[in-house]
Amino acid sequence: MWERLQSASSLAQSATDVALPRLTPSTFFTEWSLAPLPLILTVWGAGFYLVGVAVLHRRGDRWPLGRTLSFVVVGMGAFYLATSSGLAAYDSALLSVHMVQHMVLSMIVPLALALGAPITLALRTLSAQPRRVLLAVLHSRVAKVLSFPPLAFGLYVVSPWALYYSGWYRASLESVYVHEMMHVHLVAVGALFFWPLVGVDPLPGRVGYPFRVLMTMMTLPFHAFLGVTIMGQTSLIGGDWYPSLRQGPMGSWLPDPLDDQHLAGGILWGSGDLIGLSFFGVLFVQWVRSSMREAKREDRRLDLLEARERATAAREASASPGDVPPAPE
Repeated sequence: MWERLQSASSLAQSATDVALPRLTPSTFFTEWSLAPLPLILTVWGAGFYLVGVAVLHRRGDRWPLGRTLSFVVVGMGAFYLATSSGLAAYDSALLSVHMVQHMVLSMIVPLALALGAPITLALRTLSAQPRRVLLAVLHSRVAKVLSFPPLAFGLYVVSPWALYYSGWYRASLESVYVHEMMHVHLVAVGALFFWPLVGVDPLPGRVGYPFRVLMTMMTLPFHAFLGVTIMGQTSLIGGDWYPSLRQGPMGSWLPDPLDDQHLAGGILWGSGDLIGLSFFGVLFVQWVRSSMREAKREDRRLDLLEARERATAAREASASPGDVPPAPE
């Protein structure tokens, strides 16, 4: 169904040929499709990760179950859900549905994939030559530039504005290729921003926890401002795309495009703040755990230093000569 909606060669054809049923909770499941690119990326991504976990288990090493669930179930599962379920079927018919898809791809998916620590898993399971290649990529100049926190932050903040206030979004409505690349772009930019902030994998752009918290808090006003801007504007994102759809078979149930656009802005504002604050909570927990581990290491260091000082004092006391008795007269 998604392919039928996107394969229209003109706006007039899209408005007259496509007939999606009214959006209901049931259509979320009945309008699934087998889009090739999302299916391939999901199967390969989850498959390679599970193979790595199996390799660790065969040699007796442990890998946290939470990381596996985060990467495979939440990360890759949310990616496939957003690009192949009813969200994908209706994302070109309703801007509000697209906005839900946008937030899943740009925030939930990158966060979950980063918490799964796939690079750490790869470094522990790959053979010598592939591991050297991966390490060379991680230490390359390109990786250092792309993971530079201010650059990643700028890309993450500017991308939504460029998407909705340029011809890019309208092009994604009319072209399957541009639509698919938009999905990949949202995940990639989200990964560049969140992956170093999560700090689980050994990436070159990792920074201290105070700066991670600051970067996370700085994204909240930008999401809110963009959401409020979309809610308040009277011109339609996508031009006459959505009004033209109301003239076709779906016109009986499609909402007013401007009302739907206001809803989309509210979704962007509310979900951006909710996910951002949730990530802030994750960072805070990581920060506390890191501080506790550092405190334990410092306690062990001080205990070891104290033990060494006591041992040294004991050796000096045993090695010193006793009191010499006075000579007889």
